[in-house]
Amino acid sequence: MSDRKPQRSRAQHRFQPLRRASKIPVWADVTGRLSLAFLLIGIVVLVHWLDRSGLKDSHDGHISFLDVVYFTMISVTTTGFGDIAPISDRSRLIEAIIVTPIRIAVLFIFVGTAYNFVLKRSWEKWRMARIQAKLTDHIVVLGFGISGSEAVTELIARGTDPACIVVIDSSRARINAAEEMGCNVIEGDASHDQTLLDVRIAEAETVLVSAGRDDSSILIVLTVRHLAPHVPISVVIRAKDNELLARQAGANNVINPVNFTGLLLAGSAQGAHVAEYMANLASVTGKVQLSERPVHVEEIGRSLDDLATRGRGLRIYRRGEAYGFWEAEAQKLEAGDLVVEVIPCESQEC
Repeated sequence: MSDRKPQRSRAQHRFQPLRRASKIPVWADVTGRLSLAFLLIGIVVLVHWLDRSGLKDSHDGHISFLDVVYFTMISVTTTGFGDIAPISDRSRLIEAIIVTPIRIAVLFIFVGTAYNFVLKRSWEKWRMARIQAKLTDHIVVLGFGISGSEAVTELIARGTDPACIVVIDSSRARINAAEEMGCNVIEGDASHDQTLLDVRIAEAETVLVSAGRDDSSILIVLTVRHLAPHVPISVVIRAKDNELLARQAGANNVINPVNFTGLLLAGSAQGAHVAEYMANLASVTGKVQLSERPVHVEEIGRSLDDLATRGRGLRIYRRGEAYGFWEAEAQKLEAGDLVVEVIPCESQEC
């Protein structure tokens, strides 16, 4: 059995991306859209002015520049009062093949702008607030590089619902990749308080940090620990000298991929299958898997060799101290103990 809480079904938690930070400021996007619309309107004004001889004003029979601007605006907006109308074949052809497509484009620009900046943004803000309000016992992954993406892949393979995973990264490409896997995403800086508050970091089940640089990872750990004093934090640190700093920053688990690679290499030197078995222990794709969990009620008083799961007990953690299966403390399990065991992968929900 695993120590993880029962996974909630995808039907119960269907989260969508929490937020996408736009590369273009809102004011710049609006300005660009309106500029394009008025550019198209200006083209229509120019076309009508050059072809003003094909227009007729039923009021005074004279087409001035103001009449051209007026006729353009009522044409583009499809209002049409009929006081000015094209009378020549050329003017009607221009209206059909030039002005009408521009009219449709301008309408799409205005309608699209209104939808995107009024309706859609209001809807997204309301929906995001509802999603965030329900976030609890989720896994927050800060950094979706090689280590972060591999961790998410492994979590999903072990049965974690992607809807219970929140990924934060500053790279749009990485965020898109995480979203395609079904995760909730926020494009932003994980070292900023507000970004972490947006994903309710204090309500998370665990936090995985892999920022790519040790200094960035340690800063993120400090920020997370400040906002979430009791949430478990695991961090990837590549320089051995920085491992102590990461622990002092508040990380519960410090993982050094270089050291782990060294362990695999050293294991392979001791036997052809040692490294393979170590890799099996670390991955859900192997036949066996390491599991850490609280001691079960029915196991209290038993030996570590007599677990209810029929797994192979390796170690217990009692009041912060580790005891191996050969030590006297492991011969009688107590309430509050954490058990580390090896279990067949098919015996759990992977």
